Amino acid sequence: MALENKLGIRNSAELARQEEYLSKKRALALFESGALDRLQPGSVAALREIHRHMFCDLYDFAGEIRAVNIAKGNFRFAPVMYLQSALESIERMPQATFEQIIAKYVEMNIAHPFREGNGRATRIWLDQMLKAGVGRVVDWSRVDKEDYLLAMERSPVRDTEIRVLLRDALTDRVNDREVFMKGIDHSYYYEGYAEFKSGEL
Repeated sequence: MALENKLGIRNSAELARQEEYLSKKRALALFESGALDRLQPGSVAALREIHRHMFCDLYDFAGEIRAVNIAKGNFRFAPVMYLQSALESIERMPQATFEQIIAKYVEMNIAHPFREGNGRATRIWLDQMLKAGVGRVVDWSRVDKEDYLLAMERSPVRDTEIRVLLRDALTDRVNDREVFMKGIDHSYYYEGYAEFKSGEL
């Protein structure tokens, strides 16, 4: 069954296709308009705005904190009853160093505040923190999908793997459109979306 959506699509494969196309276009517009640079890095409000902007053509819940419990495989993300306090704690976490920023990113992934689209929105949020805090962003095209997914799966216990993986992929090309576009394509590829290239939208 497809998630309830604004387009009235009931076929999950068709919804995935439309989601990739529409939200990738929205992600590029976020970058090109300069709107990302007007958001407060590391804030919950910034993450909500990124998510809202990316998915507003598709879902009524775009930018809204979820009101249902969700899981992936055997891992259950933060329960709804603790989610708000978890987000408040995450927002207060320091983000002055690379290590602090990755720790904050890992905690936000555990929280998984949205019904859908968490990974894609949160990776953009991570890069905004890195840009502001250490003058770098991740070149996601240099991060192998399987390595990334395994490292993120283990990160709630220990974040060493994800720190090493992302540190090795840092670039100082923080305002480079090509780096951002390749990053969006890889971010979607991690989640199983690979039909459209950002440069062709």
